[in-house]
Amino acid sequence: MDRTGIRRAVVVLLALAGVLVLACVAGAAFGAVPVAARDVVDAVAAVLRGAPLTPMQSLVVDLRLPRVVLAALVGACLAAAGTLYQALFRNALADPYILGVSSGAGLGAALAFAITGTGTLALIAPPLAAFVGALLTILLVASLATRRGVMDTLSLLLAGVAVSYTLAALTSFVLVVRREQMSRIVFWMMGGLQGATWAQVGIVAVMLAAGLAVPLVFARELNIMLLGDERAGELGVEVERVKRIILGAASLVVSAAVSVSGLIGFVGLMTPHAARLVLGPDHRLLLPASVLSGAIVMVLADLIARVVLAPVELPVGIVTALAGGPVFVWLLVRSRRGAAL
Repeated sequence: MDRTGIRRAVVVLLALAGVLVLACVAGAAFGAVPVAARDVVDAVAAVLRGAPLTPMQSLVVDLRLPRVVLAALVGACLAAAGTLYQALFRNALADPYILGVSSGAGLGAALAFAITGTGTLALIAPPLAAFVGALLTILLVASLATRRGVMDTLSLLLAGVAVSYTLAALTSFVLVVRREQMSRIVFWMMGGLQGATWAQVGIVAVMLAAGLAVPLVFARELNIMLLGDERAGELGVEVERVKRIILGAASLVVSAAVSVSGLIGFVGLMTPHAARLVLGPDHRLLLPASVLSGAIVMVLADLIARVVLAPVELPVGIVTALAGGPVFVWLLVRSRRGAAL
């Protein structure tokens, strides 16, 4: 990346970071009880100083901010996973939801919810079970779509849909068997961040950091792999090794998101695709930009879910689906027109 490219990357990332901060302030300010933006800033400052909190500041710090920060982390996880899957499979339609990875993580988390009760185990078990489910699912889908060492794009999507339906059926079976947990699991599956805690924020943040560390190191290899596996191998990339690493990293961040927010579609699909149309395919810029963009989208989607029918809250998965479908169609039409021109 030359000096001009570095300057452009810095400007883009700083702009996205600024928008994310504004979105988080708005997310903490608006709700059933409105809070002034100044009070949100004062609450954060009081925590940093270690000063005692007023009742309004306690509302912000204990209830609003964990949810807002968790929404940002979930959006970042989904966008990161979508970017990695799209690069790995060289398919702009690949995302955790369509490939069935979200369903695999959801089944794992649902089993953990059904088996564990409360306490530390109930906090740790869902992310771990979701990771195992996500990793096994993507390995299964990839193997079904591979024939004679070549992965077919259409087969990949069809395998993802088929596996997703199967896993959804198994999740429904878990609901029937564990009826006492049915309402909790069903609402969680629709996508929501109710009851977010700082403990969940910490777990998801650690998993996101671990999941992003390796792909950022391998950004150059991801760029080369866009040329095809054979060409990447000729240029010195250990293709199969990189694929395994990226699959593990993507599955880790998906499981982190699904374990706390349920099944949320379109964020991992439309955010990386939109970022790629604007910024190009260089993953040294695309991956961090997609992560920040996904965080912004998720914070705003959760804000809409909380205020549009207040005091009733919509599952945030409904908001992302309603917004993501038309936006993706528009992006698809726009890209086709650009290609025709």
